[in-house]
Amino acid sequence: MAAIRLFDPITVRNVVFKNRAWVAPMCQYQATGQDGLVREWHRVHYGALSRGGAGLVMVEATGVAPEGRITPLCLGIWNDQQAAEFRPIIDFAHQQGARIGIQLAHAGRKASTYPWMPDSPSGTIDATNGGWPTLAPSAIAFDGLTAPAAITLEQIDQVIDAFVAAAARAVAVGFDVLEVHSAHGYLLHEFLSPLSNQRDDEYGGTLENRSRLLRRIVAAIRHTQPEVPLFVRFSASEWVEGGFDVDETAVVAEWVSKDGADLIDISSGGNVATAPIQVRPSYQVPFAEEVKRATGLTVSVAGLINTASQAETIVTTGQADAVCVARAALRDPHFALNWAKELNVSDVSIPDSLWRGYA
Repeated sequence: MAAIRLFDPITVRNVVFKNRAWVAPMCQYQATGQDGLVREWHRVHYGALSRGGAGLVMVEATGVAPEGRITPLCLGIWNDQQAAEFRPIIDFAHQQGARIGIQLAHAGRKASTYPWMPDSPSGTIDATNGGWPTLAPSAIAFDGLTAPAAITLEQIDQVIDAFVAAAARAVAVGFDVLEVHSAHGYLLHEFLSPLSNQRDDEYGGTLENRSRLLRRIVAAIRHTQPEVPLFVRFSASEWVEGGFDVDETAVVAEWVSKDGADLIDISSGGNVATAPIQVRPSYQVPFAEEVKRATGLTVSVAGLINTASQAETIVTTGQADAVCVARAALRDPHFALNWAKELNVSDVSIPDSLWRGYA
């Protein structure tokens, strides 16, 4: 029988991940004090995922500034107290042999919204209900949301500073990986896309200009955090004509690699509300394969990766170096242990208290 690649270790910069079955960042909307602080839900949620056999658990999109949160119930890391509350989660993940990362994010024009949950209202939350004004490259509204203000050059510098400070806090409390969120229609993706970025200064127009903010953030984080693995997540297609696409993703991926990024994490969509996204199992894998082929960089991919055989095929055929599992991980936090059993991989570490379930 052929060797199973999914459970081979992989090294990124100076960090070894025990396998290539990873947990994607997924918003939980459980910072119920509206203060960005970890709550019991997060400790239990990420604890379960950490003991479930995944090589990397990525914490959800976490705001680098109060106005960078997607919703008032999202996590933040704009102050030291917020960072410190992650320590028990990080320590437990390490005790289980998992690596743990955090996705640093600014939601841009898609900030100050209601949570994406059953029975929740939709749209922008106004100031009287705890919302705040939003910023974007240009004063162009996302469909169904309040129009943002166009961000100034001074505010751009403040965003860069916020990402750098958040990265420093994350490393100081023990996170193994940092991911810069430049996907799903949030601020950095908004700059990359000609559909949402219609500036006429050094941050608009050409691809080089549209990628300038992302590149400055990556370079600044790498300069201040020289050892930590640094990922960048892209929406490699907006699924509409004239949007940011896979060819541009490959170009920018090479640029941010030169700036200090170690891994390119591929997703898609999120910047056009009406985009006809063709959702199906592995639907984003062709984008990852194309970026990897064009650049030779280390690449991970998400997008309805639901089964062991599906994940193993992606890794074995070289379409991506690791898979990021989302909905399947919500259904089964122990998906990686169960996939190992299904694939007859025997040399995996099973927590003693779970051993009888795998005997």
